Amino acid sequence: MSSTLHPNEWVNTEHALKYLGRAGSVPHREEGEAVLLEFIPKEVKRILDLGTGDGRLLALLRSERPNAKGVAVDVSPAMLRAARQRFRGDANVQVLEHDLEERLPDLGLFDAIVSSFAIHHVSDKRKKALYSEVHAALCPGGVFCNLEHVAPLSVALHRRFLEALGTTEAEEDPSNQLVRAETQLDWLREIGFRDVDCHWKWLELALLAGVKST
Repeated sequence: MSSTLHPNEWVNTEHALKYLGRAGSVPHREEGEAVLLEFIPKEVKRILDLGTGDGRLLALLRSERPNAKGVAVDVSPAMLRAARQRFRGDANVQVLEHDLEERLPDLGLFDAIVSSFAIHHVSDKRKKALYSEVHAALCPGGVFCNLEHVAPLSVALHRRFLEALGTTEAEEDPSNQLVRAETQLDWLREIGFRDVDCHWKWLELALLAGVKST
C-alpha cells in the first residue's frame, strides 16, 4: 500500500500528474499497444491490469471486449483517482489500490493479465516473484502481456532514446529499475510460461509476453 516512505516516486502526486500529462506523447507507444491488443483474445472474460495508471490500457482492451470484467491496480493516489474517473459507472471494472512491491492479493483467476510501463519500477527480485504470481493467477491458456521499459543495450542507444523522448539523464525517473528484455524473457520461461517472446520493440520499449500452459 502507499506510504510516505515508499521509494517509488509514483506515490508523489506531482510526479504522477506530470507523467499523465505526457503519456500520450511517448513515441511509438500506440504501436506497442496495438500489438498487445492483438495478443489478447476477444473472448476473454476477466482481465487484470497491473499498474493501471489512469486505466488507458484496460480501456483500450475493453473497447473491443465490452463484456470482459476488468480489475485495475495501482499504488499512486493520483493514478487511482484518474482511473476511477475513467471507469465511473462501469460495473464491470474494479479499481483497487495495491503496491506491486507487495505480493498480489487473491483476486481469482484471469484469462489475461497485462501491464504497461509499470513493472520496471519494482526491484529485480520482486519482478521475478511478480511474474510467478502472474503465472499462478492465470487460467490455463491465459496470456500475460507486459508492455515495458527495458534496459538499453548501449550508452549510445540510451542517449538516442532520451533524445526521442525529449528528455535528459538528469530528468530520468529515479524509480526506474530496468532489466534487459532477454533476461526477463528467460525469467518467464523458467517460471513455466510457453510461447514466450518479445513481440514488438522500439529502443527501450518492448512487449514481452507468454502463455500459461493448459
